[in-house]
Amino acid sequence: MAKTATGIRESSAEQTLSWLRQVAIVVCASAVIAVCARLVLPLPFTPVPLTLANFAVLLVGLTLGNKRGFAAAGLYLLWGTMGLPVFSPSGPGGVAQLLGPTAGYLWSFPFVAFVAGWVAERGTRSFTRNLIGGASAEIVLFLCGIAWLAGLTRSWQHAAAFGLYPFFAAEVMKVMLAAALARRLQRNF
Repeated sequence: MAKTATGIRESSAEQTLSWLRQVAIVVCASAVIAVCARLVLPLPFTPVPLTLANFAVLLVGLTLGNKRGFAAAGLYLLWGTMGLPVFSPSGPGGVAQLLGPTAGYLWSFPFVAFVAGWVAERGTRSFTRNLIGGASAEIVLFLCGIAWLAGLTRSWQHAAAFGLYPFFAAEVMKVMLAAALARRLQRNF
């Protein structure tokens, strides 16, 4: 039995309910990522679509913290490898999507959520801290995504042209929105 802050011991049933609540939060957060991944705008000049998946990963990481954010993003990838239609519809889906042009971004999702959550959890929670966490996590996202694209195209210039430059303005907006929305949601989680 665990001791709570008030000194009262929690019963085994309360611990189980608490654990089940945490699992439900992670599963629901993973579903949010999956829904946002389906909201996509294919761009004709790049194999990387504009999607809200990384916005959701940032939001989940900032709101839930590093551990639950990592778990939710990892579960999302697991669902995709199992063949569930959770990845962007502009790609082949399933395991093939984890080997295609967007693979570097997808594989980075758990780490992106972890970094965003880790930074957000340090110090007093605030919009500014969330902005720093979101921006730091975006650096991880784009380093991984562009590195993968550079391997496919054999050119860092092409990789940046396909996977960074067209998305810069949208990513700034995603980080700002995720930071603001997470600030409101953090009080509940």
